[in-house]
Amino acid sequence: MREARRSNRRIRLLLLTFTLVFLVAFGRAFWLQGVRAQSLGRLAAGQHRQEVTIPAHRGTIYDRTGVQLALGEQATTVYADPRQVTQPQVVAVAAARALGVDPNELYRELTDQSRGFVYVARQADPDAAARLARRKLDGLGFYPEERRTYPHRREGAAVVGYAGVDNDGVAGLEVRYDRVLAGQAGVQTIVRDPFGRAIDILRSHPERDGTDIRLTLDQRIQATTEAALQRVVSRWDAKGATAVIMDPRDGSILAMANAPGFDANRFPQTPQAVQRNRTVTDTFEPGSTFKIVTVGGVLSDGLVTPSTTFTLAPEIKVSDRWIHDAEARGTITYSVKDILAHSSNVGTVTLGEMLARQEHGVTYWISRFGFGHKTGIDFPGESAGIVVPPEKWSGSTIGNVPIGHGIAVTPVQMAAAYAAIANHGVWTQPHLVERIGSARPHVRRRRIVTGRVARQLTEMLRDVVIEGTGTKAEVPGYQVAGKTGTAAKPNPWGGYSSTRYIASFVGFVPASKPRLVILVTVDEPKGAIYGGMVAAPAFQEIAKFDLQYLEVPPDAPGAASAAG
Repeated sequence: MREARRSNRRIRLLLLTFTLVFLVAFGRAFWLQGVRAQSLGRLAAGQHRQEVTIPAHRGTIYDRTGVQLALGEQATTVYADPRQVTQPQVVAVAAARALGVDPNELYRELTDQSRGFVYVARQADPDAAARLARRKLDGLGFYPEERRTYPHRREGAAVVGYAGVDNDGVAGLEVRYDRVLAGQAGVQTIVRDPFGRAIDILRSHPERDGTDIRLTLDQRIQATTEAALQRVVSRWDAKGATAVIMDPRDGSILAMANAPGFDANRFPQTPQAVQRNRTVTDTFEPGSTFKIVTVGGVLSDGLVTPSTTFTLAPEIKVSDRWIHDAEARGTITYSVKDILAHSSNVGTVTLGEMLARQEHGVTYWISRFGFGHKTGIDFPGESAGIVVPPEKWSGSTIGNVPIGHGIAVTPVQMAAAYAAIANHGVWTQPHLVERIGSARPHVRRRRIVTGRVARQLTEMLRDVVIEGTGTKAEVPGYQVAGKTGTAAKPNPWGGYSSTRYIASFVGFVPASKPRLVILVTVDEPKGAIYGGMVAAPAFQEIAKFDLQYLEVPPDAPGAASAAG
């Protein structure tokens, strides 16, 4: 009897245990299926579904003749999951041999079990990555990427710019037109089995490749211009040099060069100061090349004609300053044409004082020629220059600004101003992009002086090269119109340096029917400082090649024999 009661208790206890287990299981099932169903569903889906990004091809950048300046090359990115790597030392050594990575650094990353993903090498050589893949080492993964490359390396690097490791534009035109070039990546949602194999594609949005861009730059002209700048920097032991080559008829930039330059494929090793496109971002005091503004203003206002004469003393007093010409001389009679040809500071200040007495004054013509305003060139980081507003002028300002001191301009501003004279008085917006896909960007134009004044200025600028300060810019067989410039650089603590100068020359050729505007600036030359000595020969060298390359016919009397 007692034995039967013990047996019943055991049965009841067992039944109670089973009941409790059932209730716990039922409660757990209710919790999972009711309360946690949605979140667990997402987790399950995430374990079997994967969104894969399909990178878009970045558009190619071409020069105006179809030469590739920036393009995409196929590469392979190698990665690893440290939790899946069974032989970290073997993997590190193999990757170092195949891809050139640091084996010690990679080994430390591969042994870090807290990480599920590390890069072994971004955008590696695909053949080298394929050799590594054939070893089938546990934990390694491979996927294709596009690597941006610049086949001409240094040529146009500061203009074209570069894209970073993620193929996004970082500098230059690459960043200015990043959205256009980049396109749009595609996305696929893939279902995988427990072994990671793709078994279905649930949805797919195809990638949209980037748009190609054709520039106005000419690779041959760009290369020749950069080589000429390197020679002038070496010849005069200069700090640097810049050049702008522009077609005055439509504002297209054929070359935009900086020296020293850099290899766009090695941009991480290049200082930022060297990477800047200084023709657009940096300013300088122009000196005598700015005198066309003063002369153009007095001609346009009808205050003088090219033949109007002035008796000029050796120096002129403006407020508390005495201004003299670059070379000592006695009292002389100069026409307006002579003042520009011989770059007379005293004569130009005399004209500037006449202009200042007019209703709109000197600052009106400064603005009209485009100084103090961005040109609107399609390049990031353009400077507007530095122009002191008239309300802040001192008594001596009228002795500085008319001759190009106390004002700062960019090389592209100065090139555009001379291009307006070459283009019958019509200023045209400088631009670097000829076509985006099949679309042509709009180019602004405006008249700054009449055609008559433009012709008068052209004749005066021809005299600068024939008998004035710019004789070293002469090109056999062609008429050249241009102007020299020499300006002391400001000191950081105030005043001007007695040893540091900017030498420049800007002009156009052929003067009778201009096809090229060429500006050259040389920063801190040693041994000579004058634009006519330092920059004009570089202008001549660049112009000779460009005219022959573009097959521009000579326009000077006896051109055939002189050119031959």
